[in-house]
Amino acid sequence: MSERGLFARECQARGALMSRDYYEVLGVGRSASEAEIKKAFRALARSLHPDVNRHDPNAEEQFKEAAEAYEVLSDAKRRAVYDRYGQEGLRSGGFAPNFGDFSSLSDIFETFFGGGDPFGSVFRDRRSGPVPGDDIATTVEVSLEEVVHGATRELDFDALVRCRTCHGNGAEPGTPIVTCPVCGGAGELQAVARTAFGQLVRSRICESCGGDGRIAEQPCEDCAGKGRALESRSLSVDVPAGIADAQRIRLSGQGHAGPNGGPNGDLYVFVNVLPDERFERHGEDLATRLDVAFTDAALGATVAVPTLDGERELRLDPGTQPSTVMRLRGLGLPSLRGRRRGDLHVVVNVMVPRNLSEEQRELLRRFAASANGGNYEVEEETESLLDRIRQALGG
Repeated sequence: MSERGLFARECQARGALMSRDYYEVLGVGRSASEAEIKKAFRALARSLHPDVNRHDPNAEEQFKEAAEAYEVLSDAKRRAVYDRYGQEGLRSGGFAPNFGDFSSLSDIFETFFGGGDPFGSVFRDRRSGPVPGDDIATTVEVSLEEVVHGATRELDFDALVRCRTCHGNGAEPGTPIVTCPVCGGAGELQAVARTAFGQLVRSRICESCGGDGRIAEQPCEDCAGKGRALESRSLSVDVPAGIADAQRIRLSGQGHAGPNGGPNGDLYVFVNVLPDERFERHGEDLATRLDVAFTDAALGATVAVPTLDGERELRLDPGTQPSTVMRLRGLGLPSLRGRRRGDLHVVVNVMVPRNLSEEQRELLRRFAASANGGNYEVEEETESLLDRIRQALGG
């Protein structure tokens, strides 16, 4: 049967020619030049290449669709018919796509990519070999105080390790490993079919041997022939000073062992920095609210300020206003990549008493009367305490 006849048969099986607009398939406008059409098809074909799209079950059909669109739009006569009458015009005019001068999809890849690569190799599953193991993720918690100096945590987790009985080969010790009788050692099974697009070779990994081409005559009892077994592990991890919440630590090679002798995956430790109600963090800087009596703010005083290094004394000048921000340098958090520490910003919150005795009220009345007849200068408050904290932290 001719190539055109084969294509017609396949179209019948599919129900009809593709219904999507050819220009839409290639992503070009109707006025696109021949060079633009070729460039668009080349880019689309590359995106469907197994190296970047090997797990897409629809890649084969998508490539056929793109190749069909390219074959029509790259031919001036067929393109003219299509532009005027659409796909129905192509069918009635006998212009069934047959890839023009290409005898097979191998020729297309030869032309565009410099090497034959028909669907038989493009869309087949690769034979299984050593595969890297999966990664493992776990979480640790540290306090804000521990962020200053760093901390050590003990991790307990389960990981797939190479079976200690069979050393990963899946065979009971002393028994042979033989050629897989299902695939004959190829590691994959193939089915060949002839289509309008040339010879189509479909391949899949042999389920019997998992693509290795060999099987254990007597599977290892400890790992059921898989070569790996689950094991509980313990490991110490150093949490560096200065780490931020939700950052992760990568421990290379501490993940699951890879199938078929592949390398271990990695262990990722996500760090949860517990909140500290005394401080608000912004990078390496901290802010804290300091509650002081209004008399201390008015007269001046030495007060104790909480820090991550213990209490520190802070001198309030007479007349300290509410929301005044004072900086204690070097009492913030360390840099993750350096020795420098941030600063601690202290925001003064002047406390006004609510429950006064009659004697205290009288003293305040006398004070108010003596202060210029009750008229004395105060700093006008234009920002809230929260605004001051955010301003101190650069936000």
